Amino acid sequence: MAARSTTRHNMLVSAAELLREHGAAGTTVDAVLARSGAPRGSVYHHFPGGRNQIIAESLEFAGTAITKIIDHSLQDGSIGALRLFAGFWTQILEGSDFAAGCPVVAVAVGGTREDQQLLPAVDAIFTRWRSALTQALVDDGVDPSRAAPLATMAVASIEGAVILCRASRSTTPLDDVTDELALLLTANITG
Repeated sequence: MAARSTTRHNMLVSAAELLREHGAAGTTVDAVLARSGAPRGSVYHHFPGGRNQIIAESLEFAGTAITKIIDHSLQDGSIGALRLFAGFWTQILEGSDFAAGCPVVAVAVGGTREDQQLLPAVDAIFTRWRSALTQALVDDGVDPSRAAPLATMAVASIEGAVILCRASRSTTPLDDVTDELALLLTANITG
């Protein structure tokens, strides 16, 4: 039983990696099998819905993994969470030689009909990230009416900076955005 769950897990990880590197269009069953080393029959066993199911579940897998990183980093307050989240993306970018970005963004900006069907899941993931940061800001003393818009701006800015980093092959955009967001968030913290 453990080998089966390991195969499934490896396939999800592989699909998430492919999403962040090539988007949904580049995440094919063959590519997932090649990266994970799983036999072809694994697709039909673990993902009877085929490619669509693999992409949907790997999107949720990646979104949940990133949410856990955000949630864990919140113990350091909103500024600490912001810096840890940016640090996470710096590691992904540099570790992939700027080939990998955010799998959630990759699906959000994809143009296929299948990608469009995943937009509610993408929205739910982004909502979880914004909600977690909103609560951290409120806990840090930010007025609740300001916390949600600030969290939205922070998530959008970091995700946009990741895209700029990939294009420029430098983490400078992410560093700049993180520093500016930290100043803005600090200015709104009253406690």
